[in-house]
Amino acid sequence: MPDTQMNTLSPVSAVCLVEIIELKWLLRGYGIDVHVERLQSDAEYARRTLDHAAATPNAALREAAARLRRGLQL
Repeated sequence: MPDTQMNTLSPVSAVCLVEIIELKWLLRGYGIDVHVERLQSDAEYARRTLDHAAATPNAALREAAARLRRGLQL
């Protein structure tokens, strides 16, 4: 039986949830919508979203992405 947990994240803490919302609103400024529930449950989606945020010229957005990547252990 395949391991279905391979592409999921561990439960998200309240602190991490605040960081997710911060990232969501910062990315919204770039016209990018973030699906909060999917960011919490789909590791590949989270990686792509964080990679995109890390590639922006916005230092606050890059820092938020780095904090969230650590919080999600990606």
